[in-house]
Amino acid sequence: MEFIDKTLQEIVSQDNRYKERRLVIVLGSGWGPVVEALMHVEGRVGYEDLPGFPVSTVEGHAGQLLWGDFAGVPVYCMQGRFHYYEGYSMQEVTFPMRVFSKLGLDGVLLTNAAGGINPAFQVGDLMRITDHINLMGDNPLRGVNLDAFGPRFPDMTSAWDGGLANCLEEAAQVAGISIRNGVYLAVSGPNFETPAEIRAFSRMGADAVGMSTVPECLVARHGGLRVVGMSCITNVAAHVGGEALSHDDVSKAAKQAIKNVNALFREAVPRIHKTLQS
Repeated sequence: MEFIDKTLQEIVSQDNRYKERRLVIVLGSGWGPVVEALMHVEGRVGYEDLPGFPVSTVEGHAGQLLWGDFAGVPVYCMQGRFHYYEGYSMQEVTFPMRVFSKLGLDGVLLTNAAGGINPAFQVGDLMRITDHINLMGDNPLRGVNLDAFGPRFPDMTSAWDGGLANCLEEAAQVAGISIRNGVYLAVSGPNFETPAEIRAFSRMGADAVGMSTVPECLVARHGGLRVVGMSCITNVAAHVGGEALSHDDVSKAAKQAIKNVNALFREAVPRIHKTLQS
């Protein structure tokens, strides 16, 4: 709690509009360029200058917290995230969600790059996360419960918010973009999955697989934040494509999809902000 309060004070001291912001956007691998197209940045701070924040070590994660107007509405934006496979604990990975919960925000938009398991998916597709499966082998809520944020046994029946999801669907229609809907399965990484694992995940009902996002969703929901999420399908998983996978390919595919991301978020973020205000 000490680091949470210190980070909170640091953000509040630099952002005189913090009370206007209802939403934080977390930009995963390849999603960073959306800031250049849609955000008027009023301030920024590197993660290394925020007490308790880990530092992003993965290519494609700028490692800074921004604040300003995104598509015309006041938001916070994490340009890059932290991963369990980087060696951080689950509590460290999800620390920002604790800060934003205590700051008084109402919602979080989580994004990531994911491998497509559903055979109908193609590289470059955007998928709204309808639900998730946690196979990371750990849970950020494990240990002493932080009663100030939420209950010991938080319900996850509606982990991914239906109202905010409607905002994405409406935005996609207005922007003329087709988006997929699917279940996101999270593994610890950092290796890509074997063909046998992908076949097993498919039978479990997963449509896409990645190495992030679920821990943030769990802690955000524990703290009362409403959660909505998008995956960019940046590669077809091992049993579909048959080719070796690399992080460079993932980053390139995400950058190619950025035009559709910009069009979608230009319409979606104001709708999400309005829904959070109501």
